[in-house]
Amino acid sequence: MTTNFVSVVMATRNAARFLPEALDSIAAQTRRPDEVIVVDGGSTDDTRAIAGSYAGVRVISESGTGFASAWNDGIAAARGGYIALLDSDDRWTPRKLERQLAALDADPEAMGAIGRVRFFMAPGAARPPGFKLELLEGDHVAPMPGALLARRALFDLAGPFETSWTIASDIDWFARIKDLGCPLAVVPEVVIEKRVHDANLSYVTARTPIMNAEILALLHRSIRRQRGSGG
Repeated sequence: MTTNFVSVVMATRNAARFLPEALDSIAAQTRRPDEVIVVDGGSTDDTRAIAGSYAGVRVISESGTGFASAWNDGIAAARGGYIALLDSDDRWTPRKLERQLAALDADPEAMGAIGRVRFFMAPGAARPPGFKLELLEGDHVAPMPGALLARRALFDLAGPFETSWTIASDIDWFARIKDLGCPLAVVPEVVIEKRVHDANLSYVTARTPIMNAEILALLHRSIRRQRGSGG
């Protein structure tokens, strides 16, 4: 592990549609990462070929299934003292890593730096039932993996993403950070642009009952942790 080394981890599966734009946004960073690890979950399209065509990108195969498993594999393989995650259908703003590294340099106690997100509709995508229109207005504080740059120590302390959740593994992970009292620096600008499109919208819409059940369960876990009863 190299202290000033920045690793980017990206989980993929049949991601060829938007992958070039995501990788281009990494390559366009004013502070380029030192390595990019694409964890592929058995893609049957051109995902691996596209990722492998980018200089500095290492493609590895996922050991399990799902985003949480892929994130964990990538983090385990990463050499950096700083780790960032990006979904294959999203894109970073150009100064994302530069701004967050500066925030962490200015605040040695912070375990990570979080920024803001701007949602945007992919051309031709319809707004799904339940999607809040206000998310498309302006930008928002973003406790999500793609908006975070973390010191490796944060992952060591909080542990890996929990693979038993169907959808809420990232929400659970951020809840654990909060319950542990891990301080995060805040960069008051947009660091990620999150794409709303047919594939992710149908996924969210179809699984809303699962999401609601998992959020309720992780809230109970969080309460137990805060009361010191584990979970």
